[in-house]
Amino acid sequence: MGLPGKSNNAAVATVFIELINEAFKQHRLWREEGDLVTYFQWAVDFQVRLNQALQTWLGTVGYAAGLLLKSLRDKADQWWYFLEDPNVEPDNNLAERSLRLAVTKRKVSGGSRSMERFKQTANLLSVIQTCRFQSRSAMAFFREAISAHSCDFAMPSLIPLF
Repeated sequence: MGLPGKSNNAAVATVFIELINEAFKQHRLWREEGDLVTYFQWAVDFQVRLNQALQTWLGTVGYAAGLLLKSLRDKADQWWYFLEDPNVEPDNNLAERSLRLAVTKRKVSGGSRSMERFKQTANLLSVIQTCRFQSRSAMAFFREAISAHSCDFAMPSLIPLF
């Protein structure tokens, strides 16, 4: 005999995957077309449908799915912030990609042995990732920084010029 509500997990997953896919599609359309009025009209309707789905399914699923649905309800201001401000991306893929280099380095090297070394590594990886996002050579930046330090020149900046 299974857990109460566990058989609903697949149906709930289908409903919420469709809602999430719709949200990503609408956010992409806003980025392409820039129509805020249409986006906000859709967002109001979406939030109503999202809350209806949460009320319908909460309490009818297994424990783990129930925790996720409660989080979607109780932390809606975090999960769905992009509905109120479309300038915010609906996912954190950029942040995850930014951290990938540090995580891989930590796994390969076994991590830092001291807090000081940890800070140094974090600073170096921050420079590398910043250069990567700015389509700059990290090696060229490091050469400029070392030359500036040794020759008492102005240090190069990672702050982009707009």
